[in-house]
Amino acid sequence: MTALPTSALPAGALLAAAPAVLVLEDGTRHTGRAYGARGTTLGEVVFSTGMTGYQETLTDPSYAGQIVLQTAPHIGNTGMNSEDVESRRIWVAGYIVRDPARVVSSWRSERSLDEALAADGIVGISGIDTRAVTRHIRSAGSMRGGIFSGEAAGWDAEEQLRLVKEAPEMTGQNLSSTVSVGAVEVTPARGERLGNLAVLDLGVKQATIVNLADRGFDVHVLPQNATIDDIRAIDPIAVFYSNGPGDPAASADHVELLRAVLDDRLPFFGICFGNQLLGRALGLGTYKLPFGHRGINQPVLDKVTGRVEITAHNHGFAVDAPLEGSFDSPQGYGRVEVSHIGLNDNVVEGLRALDIPAFSVQYHPEAAAGPHDANYLFDRFRDMVRAHRDTRPGAANVQESNH
Repeated sequence: MTALPTSALPAGALLAAAPAVLVLEDGTRHTGRAYGARGTTLGEVVFSTGMTGYQETLTDPSYAGQIVLQTAPHIGNTGMNSEDVESRRIWVAGYIVRDPARVVSSWRSERSLDEALAADGIVGISGIDTRAVTRHIRSAGSMRGGIFSGEAAGWDAEEQLRLVKEAPEMTGQNLSSTVSVGAVEVTPARGERLGNLAVLDLGVKQATIVNLADRGFDVHVLPQNATIDDIRAIDPIAVFYSNGPGDPAASADHVELLRAVLDDRLPFFGICFGNQLLGRALGLGTYKLPFGHRGINQPVLDKVTGRVEITAHNHGFAVDAPLEGSFDSPQGYGRVEVSHIGLNDNVVEGLRALDIPAFSVQYHPEAAAGPHDANYLFDRFRDMVRAHRDTRPGAANVQESNH
C-alpha cells in the first residue's frame, strides 16, 4: 500500500458534496462522493461480506494495505465507540461504501464513522454501485486500486491510473512490522493460571488477547521481530501466532522462528496468517486466492467433529495441502492432516500436526463481531497445552509453581 498525504476535515464535517473516484488497475472507474479524509490512497481492493461489525473490520490490522469494500449497503448506522476497537487505530488503506448513515442511531456511539475515518486519515468513497464492483472483483480477482477525492478527484484519468499501476502488489509484501507492537505487552491470566504464553504479534486483535487470558494464560505479546531467545526468556508454556497482513511467502524469518518453536516441542496455535506460517514451517506451500475470503458468514467443516461452522474470515492467501487423509511433513515434523475445509471453495482452513503439539486455523475464532461457532478452538488449545504440561518431565514441579 502506498498512502499519499491526506488532510482530515474538522470533526462533524460532511463530505457528501465532495467528489471522489475509485480507479482499478484494469482501468475501471466508479465516480462517487468523498467519505472520511480527503486525498489519495492506494492499495489492494477487496470486499468484505459482513452485514455487521464494520468497526471490528476497520480496526483489524490484517487489513493493512487493503482498500476494503463493504458489500452491505448501509454502513455507519451505529457509529464508532472506544470499546469495540480491535487495535490502536483504523488500519484499512481505504474504505468503500454505498450508503453511509446520515444519522448515528446507537446509545453506545461516541462519534460518527466518517469522523473516525477522517481522524485517522483514511480516504474513502461512498455513493457507488458496490455490488457492481464486487461482481467485477469476483470475476477478475482482487486488484490494485486507488481512491481519489476532493481535488485529487479532478486529476487526469491517465495520471490516476498510472499511480494505481505503480502501487506495490500484495504478493511479496511483508507488512508485519507496520502493525506489530514495538515492545512486549503483558495481559494477566484470568481464573486458573496455566503459565506464560508467547504471542507473536503479526497483527493481533484485542479479542484474541482477551480470549487467551480467559483461558488462564499470562499473555505476553511480543514484537514481530522477536527471536527464539526472546521467546525462551519468558519461560513459555506455549506459543501463539496471530493474524496479520501480507504474503506468508515474504515472512521467512517468522517461519524459521516457528521451526525453532516446534523443535523445542512447545505447543503451538496459529490463526489466519499464523495458519499460513505453520503450513510453510511444516514444509507446505502457500498461494494467493483470486479474491480471498472476507466476512463473518463463511461456512467451514471441522473434520474432527463433523460440524459445519459459520465463521469470520479475512485472508487472501491459503495453504496448499491434500484435503483427505494424513501426510508426512516435508520438513520432518511427522504426520499432518487438514483439519478444517472451507465449504464454498474447498480451501484449506486448518492444519493439525499428529506427532507434535501444534494446530492452526485459517479463520478467526475470536470473531469479535460474531459469529461464535469457532470459539471452542481456544478451549481446544488450552486443553492441548494442559495435557502437554501434565506429561512433561517434572510436570508436578511445574504445576506446584503455578499455584
